[in-house]
Amino acid sequence: MEVQVKNSKGEESGVIELADFVWAEKMNGPVLHQVVNAQRANRRQGGHDTKTRSDVIGSGRKLGRQKGAGRARHGDRKSPTMRGGGVAHGPHPRSYRQRIATKVRRLALRVALSDQLRRGNVTFVSELGVSAPTTPNTKNLSNILQAVSDTQRLLLVTTGQNEIIRRSARNLADVEVQTADLLNPLQITGARHLLFTKDAAQRVDEIWNAPATRPARRAIEA
Repeated sequence: MEVQVKNSKGEESGVIELADFVWAEKMNGPVLHQVVNAQRANRRQGGHDTKTRSDVIGSGRKLGRQKGAGRARHGDRKSPTMRGGGVAHGPHPRSYRQRIATKVRRLALRVALSDQLRRGNVTFVSELGVSAPTTPNTKNLSNILQAVSDTQRLLLVTTGQNEIIRRSARNLADVEVQTADLLNPLQITGARHLLFTKDAAQRVDEIWNAPATRPARRAIEA
């Protein structure tokens, strides 16, 4: 497919050819939902912990007799029903990690990119014009982004670890910079608008424009 490319002033400057395999994938809600939830779960530390009644320091003496006092029947002060006692069925350290098959992850990324493109939330620029200076320039990058797209929660996708662009955008609210090699469905679905440089779009096609294949098995020598 062919898409329009803008320059740093927001004017159309040509077209580029993109792979239909990456940018024209039909919507698959269950797969996208599964992968996004897995990414969110994998970010959780799982270090939360509560004390049970066996972990609370205190006497094991029964606070009052079982019958005849006209009050509730209590055990020791470490009981979950007492103030300062243990917690019943509370959270403990655990791993929330979910494993997703490679084919499913790749499919979810293509689905996310295609859906954002169909919604008109993707813009392609020939270049940003902030890589040449040796020092970051937040004002220059802000003016370019406003000329290209005025939406919030912008995901700027570039090629390689461009330190100048990253440092120029770190003081801009709701602007996130990511490389094409590390692009993931969670970032794509969480952004209101995606801004790809021409080289980044071509890099995405280079990485994802092929089905996932298993390495060939080696023959066992007799």
